[in-house]
Amino acid sequence: MAIEINDANFEELVLKSSVPVLVDFWAEWCGPCRMVGPVVDELHKEYEGKALVGKVNVDFNPKIATDYGIMSIPALLYFKDGKLVDKQVGAVPKHILAGKLDAQLA
Repeated sequence: MAIEINDANFEELVLKSSVPVLVDFWAEWCGPCRMVGPVVDELHKEYEGKALVGKVNVDFNPKIATDYGIMSIPALLYFKDGKLVDKQVGAVPKHILAGKLDAQLA
């Protein structure tokens, strides 16, 4: 299961991370989010030790969603060295998400 990221731990887990981070912004009521969720969980397992993969529930953590201008979900943001470096909005195949994460590991 991907790491739960929230308003309280976002800075520590994402912005101060020594490895690239993929953050999935989602909500329970979002159909496409439910499609992407299991893929994000798989990526969490596959990239363990190389990258951090987590999820932010926008209903419970509106500050982060507002700070990053999240208007549509699922929105997957990629961070490296505390900076937003890439993003993907909408449900896409796993290889697209993995490819963007691989680019941050290079």
